[in-house]
Parts: sequence; structure tokens; C-alpha cells
Amino acid sequence: MLNDHTSARAVGFAGSALIAVGGLGAGALPVGVPFFPAGRHERLGLVCVYTGLLLLLLAWWWVGRVAAQDSHWRTLALWAAPLLLAPPMFSRDVYSYLAQGLMIDSGMDVYRHGPAVLGGVVADQVPDIWQHTPSPYGPVFLLVAQGVAGLLSAHLLLGIVAMRLVAIAGIVMLAVSLRILARSAGVSESGATWLAVLNPLVLIHLVAGAHNDALMVGLLAAGLAAAVRQRPILGTLLVVAAGLVKWPAALGLVAVAAIWTTQGGRWPWAKVTVTAVAATVTITAVAGTGYGWISALATPITTENWSLTGLLGHWTGGLLGRWAGLLAMVVVAGVVWTYRARLGPVYCLGIVLTAVVVFGPAIRPWYVVWGLVPLAAVAVDPKVRRGLAAFCAALVLVVLPDGFAADAERVLLAVVGALIGIAAFLVVRVAVTLPETVRAAR
Repeated sequence: MLNDHTSARAVGFAGSALIAVGGLGAGALPVGVPFFPAGRHERLGLVCVYTGLLLLLLAWWWVGRVAAQDSHWRTLALWAAPLLLAPPMFSRDVYSYLAQGLMIDSGMDVYRHGPAVLGGVVADQVPDIWQHTPSPYGPVFLLVAQGVAGLLSAHLLLGIVAMRLVAIAGIVMLAVSLRILARSAGVSESGATWLAVLNPLVLIHLVAGAHNDALMVGLLAAGLAAAVRQRPILGTLLVVAAGLVKWPAALGLVAVAAIWTTQGGRWPWAKVTVTAVAATVTITAVAGTGYGWISALATPITTENWSLTGLLGHWTGGLLGRWAGLLAMVVVAGVVWTYRARLGPVYCLGIVLTAVVVFGPAIRPWYVVWGLVPLAAVAVDPKVRRGLAAFCAALVLVVLPDGFAADAERVLLAVVGALIGIAAFLVVRVAVTLPETVRAAR
């Protein structure tokens, strides 16, 4: 007879498998590749994906109630495996990563040109809005993308899997570091891993979507863990690397310096600053991409942006929205600084990163992981943890598997799939718990 733990893991695996299979019809499929005939079985695929999403979400909740820390690695492997081999899901960003890697490998400047100058089957997969847009990513990630592109040339499908393996490496780094941070804060290691690693938001966007945010948060968490273990220079180097994937991670340097201060270090702020500058110069020189990533921070956002300040910017011509967002971030940072002694450096970082997401010029569901990671590691209050879990659960459902906007028909299909998933989960729950209930009654 299956126990709760085994059943929960099996339900989550079934959910991931359904998401992967549904992606063959409704995912962010490549154009012009015979193995992925776009448009075929799209409706059935959408129902299948949302059935899987609900099963994965409910299994995550179930695992959180019954599983122990030592089982989380097996659960992560089981749930991530189907997504590793699925077509791109929930976003087409992975095509941009591969195109930029090929551009660098061909000697092109990704900070001046978009994928349109590359041409070919990989560049053709990049959405039109990004065809002429320079890369917004730092030299560390571009080195990784170049390595993947140089190793696999223009092999699209292998490139997608390789970028997912990079994401898996970031998630493994995150999982290991999270345990160190949680232990230092007196937080359950199992609870922190459940909230920030097994989270379906992480699985569907960082694994299935192959987003480079996985590498960013993995390096950031590793840097914070090194600082907590009294290795602040190593922590600074890791956080700099994270910031040279995506710039918001560089805010972790403040947390590293603050942690070093609490440990009684001499001149921690100056040492962190000098080390960070030297590391940035060295890494940029090794990458050979130059400092175009600084100007690329102004890369435009899409018209489907959800950000509050982004919407305000659309209404007012853009300028007011950006200034309002910046002001809101400064206010949040000021309040956090005032209460830094009570909250602690890592908790403060989580709040500020969340503010960057909420009040920044663009927001996507996977950006929430930036602030989720430090908060999951050190937040003790159960209400905060439950709120984070509920917020992530809601965000899991808001992006369609092809990454494009919804219409009435697709919303209806998604609802049908979600109801099927709920019904299937309830059947499994009853099948597992009924024998125990009968025995207890007897």
C-alpha cells in the first residue's frame, strides 16, 4: 500500500509528465522544426498542461505536509526529469540565449546587435520584438551561452537541453546553499527547500523555461551561504558572478558586507567594494564582451508587461512610471535599512529584491524567485511563509505554456484542465486515505 509521501511524489511526477506531454502541442514550440509541428493538438495540449499544473501544485502542498528533508533530493529529481526533456515551456527566452551564444561564438557584439544579424534556424525562433534588441545579460551568463553554442553549434534541440542542465546546476547550488542559510537562521531546512526549490514556480519556469534566473539565484544563495560561514571574500566573488548574470543579484553585496560586519570584520564595506570592482573588471576582461552590459540595462520592456510602474508609465508616457518605481524602491530600502538589526541582512535582501520586482519596469512570474530565495531561507514567521507559498501558487497558473497572451477560448480550456487535475487529485487522496480511515474506525 502506498503511503502519503510516496503518493504525493507520484502525483507530482504525473503532473510534470503531463506538462511535458502537453507542451508537445501547446508549448513554446520551435518554428520550422519537423519534430514539433506547431499548431497541431494545441487545444488538447493546453488542457493537458493545466491538468498537470494542478496535480503538481497539489502534490507540492501534499509533500509539504508529509515529506522529510532527506527525501527532497529524490523528489526534485523525479519532478524535474520530465520537464528536462520537454519542449520549451511558458517562454521563448531560451531561444534568445542560444542565439546570443552563437553570436558571440561568431564574433558578433550582442550589446550592439540583436539576433536578426545572426540569421538561421536558431535566430528565427526569437520573437519579433527581440530580433533587434541587444542582450540585457551580464558577461558571466554570456560566457555560459557561448560555451553551450560553441559546443553544440546550431543544434537547436540539444542546445535547449544544455541550457536546462545549466538551470539544473543553478538549482542544485541553490538547494545546497539554502540549507546552510536556513540552519544559520534557525529555520527548518526541509521547509526552506520545499518553499524555494520544490516550488512549482521554480520547476516550470527555471527548469521547463530554462531561464538564466536559476544560475543567478544559485550563485546568489551560494555567495550568501559563504558569507554566513565566515568566507566573505568568496561570498563577494559569488555574488558578483550572480550580478553579472542579472544585475539585481548585485544587491546581495550589501548583505555580504552587513553579514561581515556582524562577524566583527575590519573595514568590511571597503573590502567588499574593492573585491567586487576587481572581480567585475577581471570577469569582463575574460569574457571579452566589454562593458556594453551597462548600457544594455536599459533594454526595452514588452507591451504585455504587468508591472505597476510599467502600467503607470504607459499611461503617462513612461517617465513618471519609472520615477515612481525608483522612488518606491528607495522608500522600501530606507524602511528596511531602519529595521536591519531586527530583520537581519538576508531577510532585508529578500524584501528589497521583492520591491525591485514589484516596482521595477517589468515583472514576470519567475522574477519573484529573486526575493523568494532569501525570504524562504530566513523567514521564521509561518504567516510570511504561507503567504509566499500562496502567492507562488497563484503565479504558477497565470502564464500560458506558449508564453503568449490568453484569449477567452484558451482561458476556458485552461479552466477545464485545472478542474480535471483537481478531480484526479481528489481521487488519489481518497484512495490513499480511505483505508487508514476505515482501519481507524474499526
